[in-house]
Amino acid sequence: MRLGKVSLLLLLLTLQSCFIQPAGDKSINYSHLVFSAKVIRILDGDTMEVLYQDHPIKIRLAHIDCPEKRGHQPFGTQAKQALSDLCFGQMVTVQGQKYDRYKRLIAVVINDKKQVLNQEMLKMGMAWHFKKYSSDLLYTQLEINARKNKIGLWQDSTAVAPWEWRETKHSLAK
Repeated sequence: MRLGKVSLLLLLLTLQSCFIQPAGDKSINYSHLVFSAKVIRILDGDTMEVLYQDHPIKIRLAHIDCPEKRGHQPFGTQAKQALSDLCFGQMVTVQGQKYDRYKRLIAVVINDKKQVLNQEMLKMGMAWHFKKYSSDLLYTQLEINARKNKIGLWQDSTAVAPWEWRETKHSLAK
C-alpha cells in the first residue's frame, strides 16, 4: 500500500514538473495550469493582471462579460470596483483554460475567501453570462437569479449586453 502511494506521488510530481517552467522563461504557457498569483491591477469588471513568478499575466474571467468601462457603458465603473473589492492585492488561484485573441489568459479565478470571482460577479449583478463562449448552466442560473431579484445592473430594465454595446460603438466609429 505504501509503495502505491509513493508511486502515485512521484507520478504527480513528474506531471507537475511538465507544466512548470523556470521563471526566466518568457514563453510559459499557463493554459490548463492551476497556479497562485497576486492581483496587481484591475482593468475592468472581467479583466485583471496578476503577478506570477515576477511575470505580469493578463487574465480574462471565463464565462462572463461585464459592462464596458471604456465607452462609459452604464455599470462599467461599478463592475470594475466590484472585481477590485473581491480580489485586488490578494493572492488568488488561477485555473487557466486558454488564451484569447488579445493574448489574455481565459481563466476561472478564486480569491482568498474561496469565492469563484466569475460567479460572484454574476451574483452581484455586475455581469452577463457570456453564452457565446460558455454553455455552463450554473452561470446561466446565476444570471437568471440576479435578473429576477433586480440586483446590480438588473435594476435597469434597459440594460444593454456588453457585446451589443461594443457592436454599437464600433459601427458608430466607422
